[in-house]
Amino acid sequence: MQRETNVHRMYAPGAVLALCLPCFLTGIVFSYEYGEDYSDSYYNEISNGDRVQSEGTQIPCPPLDLSRWDKLFIMLEDSQMKQNILHQQTEDMVKKEIDFIRKDLHKLNNNKACVQASENTCKCISEQMNRNLKQVMEQLREAADSHQAQNNETLQQLIQLSRHQASRLTKLELGAGLGQVAVKSFSVYPKEQEASSADGGKLERALTAATADLQRVHAQLALFQRATVHRYLPSGCEMALLFPMRSKHIFAEVTPSMSMSLQTFTLCLWAKVTQSLKKTVLFSYGTKINPQELQLLLAGRSLLLKVSGDTGLVEAPGVVTDGQWGHFCATWSSKQGLADLWVNGESVARVSGVAEGHELPSDGFILLGQESSRSGIYRDLDSTVVFTGKMTGVNMWDHVLEAERIKEYANQDGSCDSRGNVIGWGISEIIPHGGAQYIN
Repeated sequence: MQRETNVHRMYAPGAVLALCLPCFLTGIVFSYEYGEDYSDSYYNEISNGDRVQSEGTQIPCPPLDLSRWDKLFIMLEDSQMKQNILHQQTEDMVKKEIDFIRKDLHKLNNNKACVQASENTCKCISEQMNRNLKQVMEQLREAADSHQAQNNETLQQLIQLSRHQASRLTKLELGAGLGQVAVKSFSVYPKEQEASSADGGKLERALTAATADLQRVHAQLALFQRATVHRYLPSGCEMALLFPMRSKHIFAEVTPSMSMSLQTFTLCLWAKVTQSLKKTVLFSYGTKINPQELQLLLAGRSLLLKVSGDTGLVEAPGVVTDGQWGHFCATWSSKQGLADLWVNGESVARVSGVAEGHELPSDGFILLGQESSRSGIYRDLDSTVVFTGKMTGVNMWDHVLEAERIKEYANQDGSCDSRGNVIGWGISEIIPHGGAQYIN
């Protein structure tokens, strides 16, 4: 039935071949009935005598001489078998692929639950980490507040200790003065001294003990003062600029709060230099035309002020000490060319005729701890003039301050409370470069 169905599907030549099939089979039967008789022939028979001479070797089963239609039928039958085989193989492959796809879909459906569970787990872990992070941040804030409170308490204790030591020192000095008066009175009245020799011995031992206590108090007070000077910043400022080493890349750039086109100014700052060389720059204002338009610098133990380059120079020798805080101020007026230098609230140099009638240009750059190069490029800076140490309380005004105010600002308590209108410490933009950094 299947074969007939397949035959119907073939086109016209196949149908013709199917109709000719009975005739072909009948011809084959008749050929067997009326064919030649090969019973008397013996293939491969050899005689006992002479060798039989034959023209050729005879084939016992000669191939049939198939017609063109026979060959076509055989080819069609083989093609049909191949098609059936291929069809069966294709169905088997499709079934296998469908089974594989079903298995994969089943696995995928099972994995969706795992993915959802993983997402829920990750969300829970993320929320827990956020809660832990918030708790840690709160603990850090509490620890920082506690540390700050402890530092403030320690500072108050140190201040009270300093006051107590000072009062004790005053009492001991008064006691020593009374002891010296008593000794003088004993020398004036020798008879009374001999009469009370026992009391005099006790008083002498008491004075000796008081002197020893006084010396110990002096040593403790000096040690405390050195520790205080080394640890704490002057002028009541909460921060300072640290220039840790001598490198041309270490400096600070200042952006003034107003134009630098000035005919008068006052410049003040606190500085603690590690080592003052032949030329160590504290403050420098320069332009492309004149990189050294205005400079406040150190040279060994001297303090120098330059206005309009080397033409206007003011120098105060022997006023700088390495490793100690110093308050340095410079004032200048273009009207009379009058320039002054102040160190720790004292006037140390006064010169007239310095850049008289000159006006500072406005298109320059301000550097702390370094001077501008003539090319205006930072890589061309000079490492030999770099300031090393600490600096704070940098202020500049567009007028000349009175002497009383300069002395007031030189006081180590509260001078950072007043700020300049050209440069104000803690207000104007001061950006450290290289290894320079803010400390407190």
